[in-house]
Amino acid sequence: MANHKSAKKRARQDLVRRDRNRQVRSRVRGVVKQVREAVAGGDAEAAQKSLRTAERELRKAASKGVVPRRRASRSISRLARSVSRV
Repeated sequence: MANHKSAKKRARQDLVRRDRNRQVRSRVRGVVKQVREAVAGGDAEAAQKSLRTAERELRKAASKGVVPRRRASRSISRLARSVSRV
C-alpha cells in the first residue's frame, strides 16, 4: 500500500477510474452484442437501430480513453459492414 499522501490519493483515484472504465467497457460489449444478435437474427431494422447506439457508445468510450480510438473506429466499421449485409 502507498505511504505518501499523494500516492494514497492516486490509489483512491485509480480505484474510482477502474470502476468507471469497467462500467463503460461492459456497456460497450453489451451494445455490440445486441448488434451482432440482430444481424444474426436477420432483423435489419433492429440491427440499424442498435448500430447507432453501439457507435455512440464506442465513440464515447474512445473519447474517455477507455478504448483506443482506432479500435473503436475499426469496430464501428466492421459492425456497419455486417449490418449493411443484412
